[in-house]
Amino acid sequence: MDLYLTNKTAIVTGGASGIGDAIVRQLAEEGAVPVILDKNMPMAQQLVSELTRKGLQCLALEVDLCNDTACQRAVGTILEQRGGIDILINNAGKNDGVRLGSPVAAFRQSLDTNLVQYYSMANHCMEALTASKGNILNIGSKVAVTGQGGTSGYAAAKGGVLGLTREWAVQLSPLGVRVNAILPAEVWTPLYESVMSGLPNRDALLEQIHQSIPLGHRMTTPEEIANMAVFLVSGRASHVTGQFIFVDGGYTHLDRLVSVKAFAEGHKREGGDVFDKLKQIIKKKKMG
Repeated sequence: MDLYLTNKTAIVTGGASGIGDAIVRQLAEEGAVPVILDKNMPMAQQLVSELTRKGLQCLALEVDLCNDTACQRAVGTILEQRGGIDILINNAGKNDGVRLGSPVAAFRQSLDTNLVQYYSMANHCMEALTASKGNILNIGSKVAVTGQGGTSGYAAAKGGVLGLTREWAVQLSPLGVRVNAILPAEVWTPLYESVMSGLPNRDALLEQIHQSIPLGHRMTTPEEIANMAVFLVSGRASHVTGQFIFVDGGYTHLDRLVSVKAFAEGHKREGGDVFDKLKQIIKKKKMG
């Protein structure tokens, strides 16, 4: 199926690794020209070289996305090199563990890292996106709607990303510019794997996470996020805007129901009072 992405200029922030890397690869395979904005230039250039050897197009610029002036310069450079911008994918960010009790300065920095840079990039790309009737895709997180515990900065920022997605969709729809968001949950990226590898109870923890994901009892792959991302920024999604798309195997909306159902069935087989146990589970979840 033709996604109408041939020669489209697509900015991908944080495109050198993880989900961003997968999105860049998919865009290039579809004939687009992804432009990686990242601080890690060795990784970015390695990806550019790999795609170039395959006969695909890709560019990379070293940018500190928390610096608004640097974002503005990067957009200017892209316009000079490509003549326009069709797609902006705000992907860069990190779950930095800034929690209630952390210094206010750390909380502000977390917002800069995970929210303000999204605004900076959209602000500087808006004129070009209006000219091309392009679109914006924001990579959010299920933490915005579920919370996580111990990550106030990231949760606030990702909640803000959802607010901006709807706000920009309203503001830009009269100009023909679409804006959507993807909300991943547990994604098996190299960074995630690296963090897990250092834990003494790695296997048990992974099994616990897998069992909480209803569809297939496994984590989402970066490629699965990229598949949805590339569709949403393509001409095939021409009437989709202001949407929050969860790509998480049902983790956000189904995991509690599945857990309760499984417990109920098991307890029923043991001849227990399933309704009393269900009440206890629900009470604990409300308290938690």
